Amino acid sequence: MPADSPDRLSLVVFSGAFDRVHYALVMAAAAAASNTPVTLFFTMWAGRALERALPGGAPAWTRLPVSEGGQSAAAMDADFRAKGVAGFEDLLSACVALGATFMVCEMGLKALGMDPDTLRPDVPITKGGVVTFLADASKHGAMVFV
Repeated sequence: MPADSPDRLSLVVFSGAFDRVHYALVMAAAAAASNTPVTLFFTMWAGRALERALPGGAPAWTRLPVSEGGQSAAAMDADFRAKGVAGFEDLLSACVALGATFMVCEMGLKALGMDPDTLRPDVPITKGGVVTFLADASKHGAMVFV
């Protein structure tokens, strides 16, 4: 990375739209693969993407809406993969393997009536709030709101 690149990427993942959460994972995986520390702060509807699998085994993110186009999240993900674009699970696994920090906002969980125990066990999640997220950010980093 060039010397003037941010020393950390801090992503606020607020949108509950599949395509937006997917792209947040794209940015996080790219940053982590480039040796830039990254934190994804999931809050409000985006937190639904990190819930445990649905009854029947489908990932919870498959029920997320898509911003445009009328497709389902599962169909869009399949379309991405067919075109050689990393799928949601691939990106999530890459972020975990590359050491990205995942935070889930306690306020967001409460606001949506979500139980922290319903989050995915395969993603190491740090619970915290906005203060925790801001303390993790760097004054020489980049902060992106998705």
